[in-house]
Amino acid sequence: MAKPVELDEAWLDRIADQVNGLEYGSVLITVHDGRIVQIDRTERKRFDAASLTKQQAASSSS
Repeated sequence: MAKPVELDEAWLDRIADQVNGLEYGSVLITVHDGRIVQIDRTERKRFDAASLTKQQAASSSS
């Protein structure tokens, strides 16, 4: 049977820090023997093609 994951306030704060401000992406938590050993954050930036085209047109007409 799997060990329960040990969570203390420090780990909860670390996880919250990684999730806060994340608009698109993921947070991966790696657990070994019931203990969190690593947190990976992958952030994606999305750009709207229509607004990018308008912005380029405005800057080229200046």
